[in-house]
Parts: sequence; structure tokens; C-alpha cells
Amino acid sequence: MEFNVPEELMAEQLRVLEKIGEKGKLRIGVNEVTKAIEREQAKLVFIAQDVEPKEIVMHLPLLCEEKGIPYTFVKTKKELGEKSGIEVSASSVAVVDAGAANKEFAELVKKIQELKAKKEKKEKGE
Repeated sequence: MEFNVPEELMAEQLRVLEKIGEKGKLRIGVNEVTKAIEREQAKLVFIAQDVEPKEIVMHLPLLCEEKGIPYTFVKTKKELGEKSGIEVSASSVAVVDAGAANKEFAELVKKIQELKAKKEKKEKGE
């Protein structure tokens, strides 16, 4: 389920997330994110790659796939927490409303979906 996010896209994701954190609406933490996905309120889910044990966030990509919600990965919980505007680390964050960053958000989601589509093609050997 996990896929590699190129450095450039990783940096862009964090910039957009930071912008959304200012005026948009986020759900932070695995429980809140899970609820946002199940209620189909999440527009995009960010998952930190350094979560230990991995079981804490392992269900998120599956849930997202099931509900047709895009998801992506960031390197660290610390980064994810900071860019979400909180003082502590965050294992996962769901964007519920992109606020003023709608245009950048839409472009970011498109790039993530393209990246994921490439990965799936590669896996199928196309």
C-alpha cells in the first residue's frame, strides 16, 4: 500500500498542508482521521512513514482505498504535526476542507493520484 513520494512532491505536500492548516479544516491523529475517512469527510489523508509500530496506521490506506479517498505519505510525524499547526507529532492528518488553498490542494491531489497510478501500472508490469 505504501508508495515512495519523490522529495519535490514531499516538500510541496508539506507546503500545501501548512497553508490548509491556517484557514482550512484538518482532523489530526489516527482516531480522528479514521472517523473522517469512515464518514467520507476526508478529501486527502497524510500518513507519517516513521510511525512505530506500523500497525497504528496500517488500516488507513485500506480504508482510503475502500472509500475512494486519496492518501499520501510524509517522512516524519514531527514534520506532519508542525505543518498541521500543532506543537506535537502527528501520525496522520486528514484534510476535511482546504479553505483558501483550494487550487493548490486540487493540483496536489492530482499529482498524488498520478504518482499512485504509475506505481500500480508498474506493479502490473505494464
